[in-house]
Amino acid sequence: MYKRVSSRGIIIDDGKVIVMFRKKIKEDGTKKEYYVIPGGGLKEGETLEENVKRELKEEFSVDVKILGYLGFDENEDTIAHFFSCKIVNGTLALGGEELERCCEENFYEIRKVDIKDLDSIDILSKDMILKAYNNEFIDLNN
Repeated sequence: MYKRVSSRGIIIDDGKVIVMFRKKIKEDGTKKEYYVIPGGGLKEGETLEENVKRELKEEFSVDVKILGYLGFDENEDTIAHFFSCKIVNGTLALGGEELERCCEENFYEIRKVDIKDLDSIDILSKDMILKAYNNEFIDLNN
């Protein structure tokens, strides 16, 4: 079975992680609010590093430098690779499909969340955020 491969970029800035806040209103009217680490699916012929740089440019309108590889999460359907990144150019602004699809029922917003507040928000892969915060990179050459 094919698994969707993606790359996600964790940006730590002054003790805060830059994430995407999401709010969805379902057909039955219930509201779901949560946070996601920016990133997305790997395109054919693209490296994981190229993928994360492209996704952060599309979603956050910034150019990034990769500081290190943090590891991956895998489930039945997906493999998500995580990189610690630093903004090198641009100003944070919602872009790409997220900007195009942003509306009251499907809301996107860039937010900075203090590392000490991670346990109070609904976000997956908190362990990867803490690895980025602590500069716990994995050497891919060994």
